[in-house]
Amino acid sequence: MSVVIKIKDVVKKYDDNTVISDLSLDIKEGEFFTLLGPSGCGKTTLLRMIAGFNSIEGGDIYFNDKRINDIDPAKRNIGMVFQNYAIFPNLTVRNNVAFGLKNRKLPKDQIIAETDKFMKLMHIDEYADRMPEQLSGGQQQRVALARALVIKPDVLLMDEPLSNLDAKLRVEMRSVIKEIQNSVGITTVYVTHDQEEAMAVSDRIAVMRDGNIQQIGTPKILYQRPTNLFVSTFIGRTNLVKATLTAETGGICKLHFGQNHTVELNNVLPQYQKDGEVKVSIRPEEFIINTDTKDGIPATINDSVFLGLNTHYFVTTDDGNKVEIIQESQIDSIMPKNSRIMLTVKKEKINVFTVDTETSILAGVENDMITQKEANHG
Repeated sequence: MSVVIKIKDVVKKYDDNTVISDLSLDIKEGEFFTLLGPSGCGKTTLLRMIAGFNSIEGGDIYFNDKRINDIDPAKRNIGMVFQNYAIFPNLTVRNNVAFGLKNRKLPKDQIIAETDKFMKLMHIDEYADRMPEQLSGGQQQRVALARALVIKPDVLLMDEPLSNLDAKLRVEMRSVIKEIQNSVGITTVYVTHDQEEAMAVSDRIAVMRDGNIQQIGTPKILYQRPTNLFVSTFIGRTNLVKATLTAETGGICKLHFGQNHTVELNNVLPQYQKDGEVKVSIRPEEFIINTDTKDGIPATINDSVFLGLNTHYFVTTDDGNKVEIIQESQIDSIMPKNSRIMLTVKKEKINVFTVDTETSILAGVENDMITQKEANHG
């Protein structure tokens, strides 16, 4: 049975050092929820608080309506998958998968049936009698996942489960994990620092920084309308460019890139419709390269990298900004070094932030964290 996880105002301290302060969020039943952020941001600490491996110095954690703060980890009915697999080296694949069922003293025929079921689900049944040392990293991780799921936990917790695998295997395993999670329908909390991995597997993502949640939303929301500059730069690649905003009549604003290029914006929030400097996040695919127009930001191509589907151009604008541009590869040619170009932007996709607080000034930003705080304290 999957559960709703409710985290209300939790605090984690190590001596006098507070690493998580008054953090609140709700994780939906059956949801694949990811805690994403740089090393040291508190994501693994929070996961271990949910698991019961870390103490809680303030606030509460609930599985449905059951407060679990003081419940022993072994009695929380969680499945856990670690970065280092943590499977038993002296047990066969079958005995590793069956370990939790034997601990629960289930009937022998039920243990065999459930173990077989989950080995087949994870495509490791052909390795049932092998020892872990005879398996590849990906196969060992499948064993760890089968062992975590076979006990039918209420919650599956995964801490950087793919970081020890090579790049190709990581991509393969994240597809496996998402497929299995969908089929089993278990509430899953996943920790990673890899933003592409998070976007590939998650229903929703919480971006963390210094023990605080910056934004919660779907991968699409976080990528297209980040709430602040940190989220914009952490989720996907982006170019940061300074610009000037001027407020016009009728709720229209103009964004000026140097002296040469101006775009009109009609989605600036009313409180930010005033003249001043701003920071603009322009993702590599949001630039348009022009060679036959005088309108745009003048620039010079420094280098290019052909990657099949796309070509990456590394460019310096005349006012000194170094930017990366991704364009769909053309069949005829790649623009050579030192080519003079004009850049325009896809204005409906760019993001604009204040200089001081680095907060988005555009309409359309969604942040589930706000709704949850209101619900928790309302």
